[in-house]
Amino acid sequence: MGSKMRLRKLASLLVASVMTMTLAACSSSDGGTEEQARDLVVGATAQPQSMDPTTTAGAAIQQALLYNVYETLVKIDGEGKLKPLLAQSWTRSEDRKTYTFTLQPKAKFSTGAPVDAQAVVDNINRIRTDKKVLPLMKKQMAVVSSATATDAGTVTVKLSRPSQAWLYDMASAAGIVADPKSFATLAKSPVASGPFTFAEWKQGESVGLKLSQDYWGTPSRFDTVTFRYFADANSMSSAMLSGDIDVISDLTAPEALDQFSDTSKYTVTEGTTNGEVVLGLNQGKGGNPALKNLKVRQAINHAIDRQALLDSVWGGKGTLIGSMVPPTDPWYEDLSKTYPYDPAKAKALLKEAGVSNLTLRLRVPTLPYAPPSAQFIASQLKQVGITATVEELDFSRWLSDVYTAGNYDMTIVSHVEPRDIVNFANPNYYWHYDNPDFAKLVAQADAADDAQYVELMKKASKMLATDAAADWLWLFPHIAVSRSDITGINANTTSSSFDVTQMASRNG
Repeated sequence: MGSKMRLRKLASLLVASVMTMTLAACSSSDGGTEEQARDLVVGATAQPQSMDPTTTAGAAIQQALLYNVYETLVKIDGEGKLKPLLAQSWTRSEDRKTYTFTLQPKAKFSTGAPVDAQAVVDNINRIRTDKKVLPLMKKQMAVVSSATATDAGTVTVKLSRPSQAWLYDMASAAGIVADPKSFATLAKSPVASGPFTFAEWKQGESVGLKLSQDYWGTPSRFDTVTFRYFADANSMSSAMLSGDIDVISDLTAPEALDQFSDTSKYTVTEGTTNGEVVLGLNQGKGGNPALKNLKVRQAINHAIDRQALLDSVWGGKGTLIGSMVPPTDPWYEDLSKTYPYDPAKAKALLKEAGVSNLTLRLRVPTLPYAPPSAQFIASQLKQVGITATVEELDFSRWLSDVYTAGNYDMTIVSHVEPRDIVNFANPNYYWHYDNPDFAKLVAQADAADDAQYVELMKKASKMLATDAAADWLWLFPHIAVSRSDITGINANTTSSSFDVTQMASRNG
């Protein structure tokens, strides 16, 4: 009898112990309940060439690290609006030239050092003065005349003139706040304040992040996040189907969507992006001089059936646009019919320009959309008398030969940076588009008040379209595929970040 009672008591203790451990695994530190953290594997396409987005071009770095590891004073949300991040709040002076930021008092770097005002000032000044920083970043910060730490929790930034773009730029790579002690090693080992810390970079394969154990804000629901890179879209789809990855960050094979129609296994999230797929025309040194001729550029635009291209290359998924403006920008207008498909008109314009037997080098990166688009475009240009010789380059070589050296006539790449229409106002940018009237209009808009800003940017967008500065082929849709239990994926991609900070798993 005593033996049986002891066995019952032992069994009761074991049950209680199991229940206690189960409750502990499901309860949060504040007494609520949450999903158990786990690993997340995200499939992506473009591979980063560095871990420092301020010194190396390409959106892949920001895709993996912006907001996840690197934080900024303000953040772009899914609707394209600015929200607080490291800045708890901010004010702008009446003359619109002085910004005062009140910092999050608990924010700190993964080293434990505080994200104080001096650290923010050091980051701003690094962008302004470090010779290794990309010219584009320096241009974005050129309007800053001074940045000072008013006290440990307050930063005051004075601009030389009012600028509508500056605060928005501070939500992207130019505004990242890294630990100043790590500036020299950011390219290989970033140290910042986000909910994840950098774990490892296997070049050509993956970037690994791990949960920050002492994050100042709301912690992530995942212990680790791995961005795995696939050169082939079908391989990424196969990895999703086999369970090797949990999320396709942006489906680059829309024809594969039917494979993910089982809603008990997969969730397909569709929205819009900033990703303008641009047929860039090199109008400067290194490019064919014929591209400086407006009629030649107009002929190229008329020669390409963009809807047929979209249907052929991207399964009809996406939005036709006629300028460098996505629908989430407040000055968006549909300009897709500025140069409708008209081969006869294209031939006539080339004749008027006195151009015949034109041969152009079409050098494109080996990203999923670019080579098939190049072949389609070369075929259509041939029909109007233009020979396009297609050359495919791996992305690192594209960055060096095309983006940096300007050794090309035409290229195709998606530009995903928010509000990047202003790049056409910079004649040193790799298109070498030099239109003083456009640059003047963009500058006027940037210095204008909020209402005038939108109207002037509408005019700038129309001017760019009319001048056929490029051929805007289409705007990428955002098509993410995930396991059905994954939640928190933004429908719209309005920044360069694939933001995993709000994602979770219902299965825990």
